Amino acid sequence: MKLIPLLTATLTLASPALADSHGNEFVHSRTNNGQLYMMYQSHMSLYTLDDDPIGSSTCYGDCAQNWPPALLPEGTPLGENYSLIQRDDGRFQVAFKSHPLYLFSGDTSIGETNGDGVDGLWRLARPELF
Repeated sequence: MKLIPLLTATLTLASPALADSHGNEFVHSRTNNGQLYMMYQSHMSLYTLDDDPIGSSTCYGDCAQNWPPALLPEGTPLGENYSLIQRDDGRFQVAFKSHPLYLFSGDTSIGETNGDGVDGLWRLARPELF
């Protein structure tokens, strides 16, 4: 049958945004405006917090209002080097090489990276930094 090549071609053509990504539709890295960085399923920029220990988040309350954790349901399949860590509140946060990932409330449009360097603690999540 020729269904498999047709299905493969259809999926490839239907997912051009994922063609150069590392990850999957939930979280991935792509080049945007000349920078390679990680993006959430909404294509919004992701960040790390220098104060977070490996495999754990320290951002709750007011912090999480400004820096919402990148959350996904338990068991969500993720690409290589991505995982889910359980937060103290029981929800699951996306991590890259065990570093928790966050969105920034100051980014309102795809491609914005306004959170990079905030308070000297927040970093745009770039694969080469890990």
